[in-house]
Amino acid sequence: MTYPIEKTDADWQKLLAEKGAEPAAFQVTRHAATERPFTGKYETVWADGSYHCVCCGNKLFDSDTKFDAGCGWPSFSEAVPGSIKEIVDHTHGMIRTETVCAQCGAHLGHVFPDGPTPTGLRYCMNSASLDFDPNK
Repeated sequence: MTYPIEKTDADWQKLLAEKGAEPAAFQVTRHAATERPFTGKYETVWADGSYHCVCCGNKLFDSDTKFDAGCGWPSFSEAVPGSIKEIVDHTHGMIRTETVCAQCGAHLGHVFPDGPTPTGLRYCMNSASLDFDPNK
């Protein structure tokens, strides 16, 4: 799959290092790793603002869609329209829906059909794939 923003692994590593991204950011975003539950820096952040892709800055979620799902990862009920692509994920012996940034293909997490109304969705994201902006 191609995306509007494409870079080599070396370029992504350099960019994330220059941004001061957390150490797991490269493995999470570019190689679909997952941070351990309840360890991400945004799991318990409840401030007003917006969440963006740590790789390219694409706005992904508004803070008013964040909720405590109890799963150990930042969870949202709704993504910014057009900001995320969904991919069927057959890893780990199950079928899930992976979410990636629509601009650069960064792995963000997974979406599940057990969230709150009105969407009924639970976007569980890795903190390492996100940047928080308090200015929305």
